[in-house]
Amino acid sequence: MYRFLLSRQWVILTLLALALIPTMIELGFWQLHRHEHRVAQNELISESLAAEPVPAESLTAPGREVAREDLYRRVTAKGRFDTGHEVVVRRRTDNDGKVGYHVLTPFVLDDGRVLLVNRGWIPADERQTEFPRIPAPARGETTVTGRLMADQTTAASGIKDLKGLPDRQVMLINSEQQAELLGKEVLGGYIEMTAPEPADGSPQLIAEPDHSGIGPHMAYAVQWWLFAAGVPVGWVILVRRERRDRAEAAAAAEAEADAGAGSESESDSSEAATAPA
Repeated sequence: MYRFLLSRQWVILTLLALALIPTMIELGFWQLHRHEHRVAQNELISESLAAEPVPAESLTAPGREVAREDLYRRVTAKGRFDTGHEVVVRRRTDNDGKVGYHVLTPFVLDDGRVLLVNRGWIPADERQTEFPRIPAPARGETTVTGRLMADQTTAASGIKDLKGLPDRQVMLINSEQQAELLGKEVLGGYIEMTAPEPADGSPQLIAEPDHSGIGPHMAYAVQWWLFAAGVPVGWVILVRRERRDRAEAAAAAEAEADAGAGSESESDSSEAATAPA
């Protein structure tokens, strides 16, 4: 009755179904983990932004990675901007999605160490081969406030660290790279400046990171699990349909054979009745 399951076509179909089920289950858990990560990230950002600002030096130091629990934490620093060693970070978007630069300015602390400050976004010209004109920051000693961020890497950001760029242009914000260029001790990570605000609105301060949405990952997880549950159900439906179709075909063939046998029997009887005695 079910010998057709041993056919090459059905063996392949069954193996494919058996492979799809764990794959879809795993994809569902992958989306669930992404959902959990997003929720945890939102909580981290919310708590960090709500906390009172602390000195940047208390959370980072030269050569140190910014701890995950300190990301987005509001920090302050007192010193002066060193615009002579300012660089721009290529291919960055503003709050409306326009492509331009981020302005990265060394901020020299009172003890001589340097904190990298992302002062915000400025538009880029078409060629992007020359160092752009950048509005100057506050002069003299000042206090800045910003969100503490980790050093950017290609692995974490997906941005290639291209070489041979025009003078004073970089692809990533990385304290180790800037320490080599400056020849000074640079605190690990950098800050996205939130205060003081620029007098004429430029550079455009970077918007606070979104920490309200959770994305569609949980819906995707449920979707994958429903797909996994649907595979065996679909397989059973196909098997039953195949069995029914084969049974109907066999019954039709048997009926046709019986009809043919009946016709031959009637023909033989007619020939016998008309034969001369």
